Amino acid sequence: MKTVFMGTPDFADVSFKALLDGGYEVAAVFTRPDSPKNRGMKLSMPPVKETAIAHGIPVYQPKNFKEEGAFEVLKALSPDVVVVASYGVILPQRVLELPKYGCINVHASLLPKYRGASPINAAIIDGCGETGVTIMKMAKGIDTGDMICSKSLPILPDDTYGALHDKLADMGGELLLHALELIERGEAVYTKQDDSLSCYAHMIEKGDAEIVFSENAEKVSCRIRGYDPAPGAYSYLGEEKIKLFSAVYCDDSTEKAPGQIIGCGKNGLLVQAEGGTVLIKEVQLSGKKRMSAADCFRGRPQLLEKSFKA
Repeated sequence: MKTVFMGTPDFADVSFKALLDGGYEVAAVFTRPDSPKNRGMKLSMPPVKETAIAHGIPVYQPKNFKEEGAFEVLKALSPDVVVVASYGVILPQRVLELPKYGCINVHASLLPKYRGASPINAAIIDGCGETGVTIMKMAKGIDTGDMICSKSLPILPDDTYGALHDKLADMGGELLLHALELIERGEAVYTKQDDSLSCYAHMIEKGDAEIVFSENAEKVSCRIRGYDPAPGAYSYLGEEKIKLFSAVYCDDSTEKAPGQIIGCGKNGLLVQAEGGTVLIKEVQLSGKKRMSAADCFRGRPQLLEKSFKA
């Protein structure tokens, strides 16, 4: 089955490598243009592009399929199927209809829940007990296509976005191969989504990750884990902006006001929130590296006298 792969970040790269390891003929890769990264703002290749180059696979990087020649290139490749994972480009109808078997998407949620750009973050932030991966045949609309198969896994109390991302990426690669086998054998069953059960996980902006400790303690913990490692939850300790990582909800409370620091020991920084406390194991001060909270506040004990934003 002649395949074209469309994807950009690490999540997509895992599915791409699964295709290659599974022996599929990948005729070409479409990925987002190189983008500036880090403080030096040096142009960096997407992970999928790096893998494609290493395997001698042609790479195309149109901004979208309105760009002159982009659709014609895809049409000339004449793929049997287009596999899409975290591509970052909306595919027009003529692209969706081009391949014999359509465009097959690897999505990191149990659809129809958490359609959209940030389903992994949203599942943690909302305190869900489980999430998973869905393979669907793409249709007009965002993540609205008929489902081919799905698989779930529990969200553990200490799962961060980064940890859950890696688990779901591996699951996505395995499930993709299963779905393609079903399609090739003519055994795929396409199940319509129940739109009444859908919800949308929007693109995360930096301001979304601000933490205030007047919020419920369990919610604070979920939000810190949901933005860990990127973009990184943050709050203000006095006037100082601090990023917060590796949070654990503690089902207890003190007489302190939300935002006040209860103490800092080898296990982390304990902060009062609404209705409970939050243990924060790692932090990052402005201009510094991420480090254990114990090490950070050992070097700056005066910060322990301040309170976080409530």
